[in-house]
Amino acid sequence: MPQNGFTTTILHSDRLQSVEHGAVHKPIHTSSEYAYADARELAAVFQGKAGFTYGRQGTPTTTALEAKISKMEAGTGTVSFATGMAALAAVFSTLLRKGDHLLSSQYVFGNTNSLLGTLAELGVEVSYVDPTDIAQVRAALRPNTRMVFTETIANPGTQLADLAGIGELCRELNLVYVIDNTLTSPWMFQARSVGASLVMNSLSKYISGHGDALGGSITDTGLYDWSGYANIYDSYRKGPATGWGLLQIKKKGLRDMGGTLSADSAHRIAVGAETLALRMAAHCSNALALARMLQAHPGVARVLYPGLPEHPQYERATQLFGGRYGGLLGIELADGVDCFDFLNRLKIVLMATHLGDTRSLALPAAHTIYYEMGAERRAQMGIADSLIRVSVGIEDQADLLHDFDQALQACLA
Repeated sequence: MPQNGFTTTILHSDRLQSVEHGAVHKPIHTSSEYAYADARELAAVFQGKAGFTYGRQGTPTTTALEAKISKMEAGTGTVSFATGMAALAAVFSTLLRKGDHLLSSQYVFGNTNSLLGTLAELGVEVSYVDPTDIAQVRAALRPNTRMVFTETIANPGTQLADLAGIGELCRELNLVYVIDNTLTSPWMFQARSVGASLVMNSLSKYISGHGDALGGSITDTGLYDWSGYANIYDSYRKGPATGWGLLQIKKKGLRDMGGTLSADSAHRIAVGAETLALRMAAHCSNALALARMLQAHPGVARVLYPGLPEHPQYERATQLFGGRYGGLLGIELADGVDCFDFLNRLKIVLMATHLGDTRSLALPAAHTIYYEMGAERRAQMGIADSLIRVSVGIEDQADLLHDFDQALQACLA
């Protein structure tokens, strides 16, 4: 990070880049094309000079947002996408080829699991492992392994990967290490600190924070030597090797596949990001208080939250995240408490499939976002039929605790 603090840097990022007309926010650039008075300059931009040609490959607005994300993640560069899934699809499909092996956490989010299934159908070998145990990760490697992928905190089981151990392993074997930082956000954790090569953020979640924009990003930490990566095409082996991987992701993911973030969404995300630290502090505080209250409640059998000492990776979470544990938790209800009845009795919490919003959200995980993967895969991920996923918002803490208590009490009556 620069000399200034996290929030100061984000707040003044646009203004320090000579924004048009003295505006403090980068304006929304809606133009699809960009014209040049000199045809040679147009050709130079097509051939790699900094500039804009066609909106599918980015705009001044998305570029300004990418600069913010790079600063948050202490990275060397960022490419933004229409969604987090578009960002992951770009990484996997542009850096892996038929016959390569991708080793993934077995706890990955449902949509990501579906994407990896599609990747396997296209000829990439995909296998799953418990990332909390580095011995299992090492044992699952193959001679053709190119990439290791994990989330920081699993959704919704909250398993915490051995992020540092995997980073050391990938560095030892020169593997591309991809971390999904969505549930922690760069405010809680910079994936560069554990040796990540690439960092994905679903900008729709905590970074944007208000449930009003979709977006995703891939940040290169600058730690991986792309000159030794066989899957970089010759046309992208230009300039310093540190930029080859991200260039290929951008050209293939935006130019060829069209997963472009709109200027309007980029602006909304950039403005939302200004209060990331303030919101995350409230998310974390509310989630910890709620987890502690629910842990002692007769209507709850188990609470999944890395901020509880009983969590299997509590010590790891404390070390990596500095005593901040995020805003997502899982609740396994006690026998006899119907998950649908419980959810229907909540008055403040919204039943919705999203996370990282300012409002608290909840849903029955096994019956909704993980229904498609089937009972066997859910069991492997530790998702019980009674599991409620809660994305804790920034409401007044007392109101939030009361809402959960009254809903549970009504179910027990």
